[in-house]
Amino acid sequence: MTAIHFRMADLMQRLDWALVRSYLAVMDAGSVSAAARATQGHQPTISRHLSELEAQLGVALFERTGRGVRATAAGLEVLPAARRMQAAAEALARSVTRGREATRGTVRIAASQVVATWLLPPLVAEFQRIEPEIAIEIVASNAVQNLLRREADIALRMLRPDQGSLIARKLADIGIGAYAHADYLGAVGTPRTPAELTNHRLIGYDRDDAILRGFARAGIALTPAHFAVRTDDQVANGQLIVAGAGIGFAAHYWAALWPGLQRVLPELPIPPLPCWLAVHRELRGNGVVKRVYDFLAEAIPARLQALAFAPEPARPRVAAKVKARVLKPVASKRRAGEHP
Repeated sequence: MTAIHFRMADLMQRLDWALVRSYLAVMDAGSVSAAARATQGHQPTISRHLSELEAQLGVALFERTGRGVRATAAGLEVLPAARRMQAAAEALARSVTRGREATRGTVRIAASQVVATWLLPPLVAEFQRIEPEIAIEIVASNAVQNLLRREADIALRMLRPDQGSLIARKLADIGIGAYAHADYLGAVGTPRTPAELTNHRLIGYDRDDAILRGFARAGIALTPAHFAVRTDDQVANGQLIVAGAGIGFAAHYWAALWPGLQRVLPELPIPPLPCWLAVHRELRGNGVVKRVYDFLAEAIPARLQALAFAPEPARPRVAAKVKARVLKPVASKRRAGEHP
């Protein structure tokens, strides 16, 4: 009996819980039909589960009697291990339920610098008014955070995640355009065709060649030398446009936040960036993560739409000496026949 005990104990670790649950139901109810009624299951299913369990264990667990079933010696020997499995399953179910119903905790969100700086803050503020017991951590980085290694709980990405264990939802297409401050355009003029961009101060990236590749696809040959100011920091890039350093490229929702910015050459064929909200499949069932995920899934498209249809901002007035300091080099080079 000791050998049988160890053999069955080892097998119990690898058994399907559904089979063991049917065995326990029969043990508690005294018959297959009573077990089916108690569990709101089907008698043929429970009978099949018992047969499969007995086949896997290699022993008979019950003897059929006129009034139902009676546990064999082997059936009684399996009972303690089955009860432990039952307790573990119930503890797991309670843990999952607590996770789904949780109302406090911390959620880590990964997003690009621009999204983390200009799009998320008002949304996070609104969320915390609704859910004050949920703390938010924001990872502001242009590197794609790995949700599989749990570097973040939720990620906002400008490309579709391809990992099968992630759940991703496309929220919007973020439009991109060419923008400049009204004071810059007032001093040097507004380009009327894409080719005239080479006569202007352009603001672009340093090591990232995304803008160059985009113009190449449109048939416009630009080199890094055409860009008077270059930086791979997206926040600095945007602030240079706002300061009147030249013409740069930015998301429409971002440009709507800055009075004085004007869009130029709207006909430029700049493809939009898809905005995806991603979460690990296992975390989607977590109550705290789900609250944040569902909120962002609704709030981000609404925020983008509101900014996309913002009225044209009023043109601010800038001190003449500031205007001259920013724009004088451009005017002097144009008089000398040079391209900035």
